[in-house]
Amino acid sequence: SISRQNTYHDVVREVCGQRIGHLCEICFVFNLFMISVAFLVVVQDQLDKLCLSLYETVTGNTEGEMPYHWYTDHRFALFVMCLIIILPLSIPKEIGIQKYTSVLGTLAATYLSVAVIAKYYLKDEHTADLTPEHSQGLDSWASIFSVVPTICFGFQCHEACIAIYSSMENKKITHWVFISVTSMIFCLLIYTLTGVFGFLTFGREVASDILMSYPGNDVVMIIARLLFGISIITIYPIILLLGRYHKPQINVNSSLHTHCSRCRLILTILWITVTLLIAIYVPDMSEVISVIGGISAFFIFIFPGLCLIFAMQTEPINHRMR
Repeated sequence: SISRQNTYHDVVREVCGQRIGHLCEICFVFNLFMISVAFLVVVQDQLDKLCLSLYETVTGNTEGEMPYHWYTDHRFALFVMCLIIILPLSIPKEIGIQKYTSVLGTLAATYLSVAVIAKYYLKDEHTADLTPEHSQGLDSWASIFSVVPTICFGFQCHEACIAIYSSMENKKITHWVFISVTSMIFCLLIYTLTGVFGFLTFGREVASDILMSYPGNDVVMIIARLLFGISIITIYPIILLLGRYHKPQINVNSSLHTHCSRCRLILTILWITVTLLIAIYVPDMSEVISVIGGISAFFIFIFPGLCLIFAMQTEPINHRMR
């Protein structure tokens, strides 16, 4: 409302100045890049399980009897998916599928939460080791702080909030508070229920990607994998599009149109290639999320705090409020 800007980084640049604005843009692009890596890691995990379940269904053999072939490797499957699905979806200048993808992602998260709870109660016996890794002393406190990046990653929607607010017809603060609180409560319920019942089901053996803890031939979880896979495949091009928009801007005319198209294609191929390589060689989801969560802290705590400090210096606010 002070800056009259429509995006997060534009607000930061307007209120805090060019230097902090540039820092915000760098963090924004790096964050989008790492989110792309996280998405590919999730897809790779699901492809691994889907390949195993397909093999078991077709041959009747177990996972341990599956022979290794380069064309059955989940990493090769991920490469093919990036080449024939994600790349064509990412090349266009605009993506019209955006309005549907968030609904699919919400549906997938809700379905997974319900499935995890149902699986816990339908389990015949509960033998999981539920003793915490760090139960007392300094290690216990350190473990609390170590999960902060994961929490930041889960609840981070701050970059999108300004764009969403500026696109609303009703810009009353009470209306915005209602939308924000409702969204956060929904996320809190989904995350908490999935986390608690996932831990109760598998204990300390639970995988960082909860879906990897379930067997590959579980039909309920195969549906969850497909839902997540499809939602991520459609969301990835949007993340890439947002990152691509932050390349140096040039004035476009007819003579530069071909150059811009070529530049867009090169940036898209480079983005997909590098994120694919990182996803293949850093397959642990928790490590990727820790990095993203650390960057998310800038958007949740640091940049809003800087905006407040700078706004206090320029806005006519009474002494007590200041």
